[in-house]
Amino acid sequence: MKLLRYGPAGAEKPALLDADGQIRCLSQIVRDIDGFALSEASLKMIAGIDPATLPKVEGNPRIGACITRPVNFVCIGLNYADHAAETGNPIPKEPIVFLKSLSAFCGPNDDVKLPRGSEKLDWEVELGVVIGKLARYVPEHEAMDYVAGYCVCNDVSERDYQTNRGGTWDKGKGCDTFGPTGPWMVTKDEVSDPQDLPLWTEVNGKRYQDGSTQTMIFGVQKLVSYVSHFITLHPGDVIATGTPPGVGMGIKPEPVFLKVGDVMRLGIEGLGIQTQRVVAG
Repeated sequence: MKLLRYGPAGAEKPALLDADGQIRCLSQIVRDIDGFALSEASLKMIAGIDPATLPKVEGNPRIGACITRPVNFVCIGLNYADHAAETGNPIPKEPIVFLKSLSAFCGPNDDVKLPRGSEKLDWEVELGVVIGKLARYVPEHEAMDYVAGYCVCNDVSERDYQTNRGGTWDKGKGCDTFGPTGPWMVTKDEVSDPQDLPLWTEVNGKRYQDGSTQTMIFGVQKLVSYVSHFITLHPGDVIATGTPPGVGMGIKPEPVFLKVGDVMRLGIEGLGIQTQRVVAG
């Protein structure tokens, strides 16, 4: 089942995508794709509805983030062995965890704003894990019970802010529009193995990232358990699980960074495709 949200920013409505790719409105069934809708009982109830009985959404509406703004937007750094190698960093002994500002959270096809003075804007396609119920001190063998589904995330990053401006990575990760999420959340029953998903990024039609979640250092099960020992995860929270190689700062012989007018297109097999244009912030 593919759940999504459509409509103007701040006024999105819940929906599902039927087998023919038609958006069907869920606003008479649930108030939003929020923590309540992501509970096991609610997902089971929605799954039992014949999509043909739901109103069609006509036209080509804006697609919002696939879930409401979460309590926690958690990111994992350097979580692909081949990405760690391209950045010259050792493989982490434990997951690197940071929080992305919620002002970064936006729709999958919304414009990405180039911050004023930015010269090193970069892309990162990532598998997003959507939490389905309150998770605190979760044993690893139970971790998948807390997952509602998966989505595409772009952990947009300003590398100069991230690495050269002092302190933590947050300065380069939390700018407005730095967290496109969606286009939809695919429930976990439709993803047979989250550790075997191809994922990719193209910029202006050229493919830069072409990886697989197979090369994750810490898998989904480990990450959900691990993060829950430090941060209480709420229904609807997102864990962006790291990126494969091919980010702009790792391109040889010269890094490639985004500029106004560039177009990013990124996706994960079975989870959909995002497209963002870079605009002046």
